[in-house]
Amino acid sequence: MTNMLKNQLRPAIVLTLVLCVLTGFIYPGIVTAGAQLLFPRQANGSMISANGRVIGSALIGQSFGGTNYFHGRPSAAGTGYDATASGGTNKGPTDAKLADTLIARAVDSVVALDGGVRGAIPSDMVTSSASGLAPHISPATAELQVARVARARGMSADGVRAIVARHTQPRQWGVLGEATVNVLELNLALDSVAPR
Repeated sequence: MTNMLKNQLRPAIVLTLVLCVLTGFIYPGIVTAGAQLLFPRQANGSMISANGRVIGSALIGQSFGGTNYFHGRPSAAGTGYDATASGGTNKGPTDAKLADTLIARAVDSVVALDGGVRGAIPSDMVTSSASGLAPHISPATAELQVARVARARGMSADGVRAIVARHTQPRQWGVLGEATVNVLELNLALDSVAPR
């Protein structure tokens, strides 16, 4: 019995402790230090500040109301963009409730607010993302909102389009994903040019 404890239990305990130190302290410490050194903004949550205070993250969407702001994708996370309740609706394209209720209501809202034409409204304007926290919209969704925002801010549509173009991020490395516009950064840029 004593030999068994010495030969099997002791090495198991020692190995467990060594692995806990390696994977629980040393490896995370190296990864954290490397991230802080190489990518400090991203490692700290890609926070966005205005007037000396943090107002959000470039990675998590926010709800914007009113006609003078660009609106993001609909959110299915809690009451809207709630990071603690991140998740989609779990409804697929064949779900009647999704198509007949949620999307139809969103399309009606877009038509009333932005004058979109049914059948020509970008899908990201009326559907939530998988996380419900998407901070970006497509350039097509931004374009559909340009006239409303320009009217509400007393700007020309071309002036608003130029700001949208400056905040449009191309595909990553030219091949991955699609071009996107970060809604929070875009609205902050609009506030700096034409305050509410």
